[in-house]
Amino acid sequence: MSITVSCYGGKAGWYFKKKFPHIAAFAYIKTNFWLRRRNSIKYINWFMNQKHIPKPLFISIETINRCNSDCSFCPANRNNDKRPFAQMSDEMFYKIIEDLKIWGYKGIISLYVNNEPFLDKRIIHFHQYVKSQLPDCRIKLFTNGVLLSREKFLEIIPYVDYVVINNYSDSMAMHENIREIYNYVKRNPSQFQHKDIKINIRYIRDVLTNRAGEAPNKKATMKIINEPCLFPYTDMTIFSNGNVGICCNDATEKTCLGNVMKSSLKSIWEDFNGNEPSYRLIRKLISNGRAGYNFCKHCDTLDTGLRVKTSKSTTKKNAKK
Repeated sequence: MSITVSCYGGKAGWYFKKKFPHIAAFAYIKTNFWLRRRNSIKYINWFMNQKHIPKPLFISIETINRCNSDCSFCPANRNNDKRPFAQMSDEMFYKIIEDLKIWGYKGIISLYVNNEPFLDKRIIHFHQYVKSQLPDCRIKLFTNGVLLSREKFLEIIPYVDYVVINNYSDSMAMHENIREIYNYVKRNPSQFQHKDIKINIRYIRDVLTNRAGEAPNKKATMKIINEPCLFPYTDMTIFSNGNVGICCNDATEKTCLGNVMKSSLKSIWEDFNGNEPSYRLIRKLISNGRAGYNFCKHCDTLDTGLRVKTSKSTTKKNAKK
């Protein structure tokens, strides 16, 4: 793999989003719901018809609940986040990884939810530990790149498979430190031939989805969204206090499906502990659309491209068995 740079819609798309943000968001959401609907329904139907509950495709672990950016669309930006500061204890982190090891987990792991990973000074060590304990997992790093020097990039790259650097700004320019990383990778491609590195040039004032009504620049309307959602079937989202939330859109941690220090990840996912609400209940309530669960019914969040791609390949692979 080589390093790639993308800007959704190119130069024209960038300026359209700046001039007509809500129109651009509406068009993007409508188009992608249409493109992704069939695959999402297919995966949900496959999941619900399995004799044994399939493992999650993605595990997201927030080791520190703070970000250093002020993205207008994010409920956890540094000016908007009202949560008490929390940093996951070493004990809790190691317990999560041990749970995944016992469970035989081999999916995708990200040490990120709504935060900036490099605000946690342990983050490189944590990635190294995950790689050593779960060698069959694919590790994905998300960062806004503000704290990412070339030295830190080279230090963490052996322990990750995917890197997504979101270059947020008011212009389409790449930040100087990110440009340095880009140039280094381009000059030394053999060092990164098994890595998937992507730089997203993103507008920091963008209007995106309403994030279950929590996006600062786009509140949810009373309209019920009858689109499928993959999150309860594909993702476990673990906050820095150990609570497992319904998905990353619960940026203020309103939902709790269990706590990792009280239960194993497997038991929370499969609902052996009788939590209320539970993954099992929520999956049943929204299997035909988001209207069945109050937190989800006005949320217009899209399933990400990687989530759609991974769920699609999972159903295809299992159909051949």
